[in-house]
Amino acid sequence: MMEQQEASGDAVMTRIGQAIMLLHGGDREEARNRFGALWSEIGEAGDPLHRCTLAHYMADTQDDPGDELAWDLRALSAAEGLSDERLAQRQEALAVRAFFPSLHLNLAADYVKLQRPEAARVHLDRARAATDALGDDGYENGVRAAIDRLERGLRGE
Repeated sequence: MMEQQEASGDAVMTRIGQAIMLLHGGDREEARNRFGALWSEIGEAGDPLHRCTLAHYMADTQDDPGDELAWDLRALSAAEGLSDERLAQRQEALAVRAFFPSLHLNLAADYVKLQRPEAARVHLDRARAATDALGDDGYENGVRAAIDRLERGLRGE
């Protein structure tokens, strides 16, 4: 039974990954459609790792800043619901901890778009505080640089 659940979980992550590839390939609409179908299957009570990953990328497919914010908030909520035991079972455990700076950065950017600078600063501070989980590769350095850029933007520089 446990093996079947793990295989099922891997299949969900594979399907999420396929939709992410569509998004990165420029097909936002098809990615949004696939993420939406997956979200319907997973549901609000589904695996937090699946919900976090899916919502994080679903936010990037949104045209409306309010919708983007709602998906980024879902991603953060799911990430906060991940237990250490659950994370220890998955190879993605390290990536999830490194997700927090990006999750908070996305929320800060959402609040900037919605002209809510105080809320943006709160999440920007949380993003910066979480950067100790980041390593030293291109993606992670890019997150740090994006935090710096958004911070300068909020200061009006």
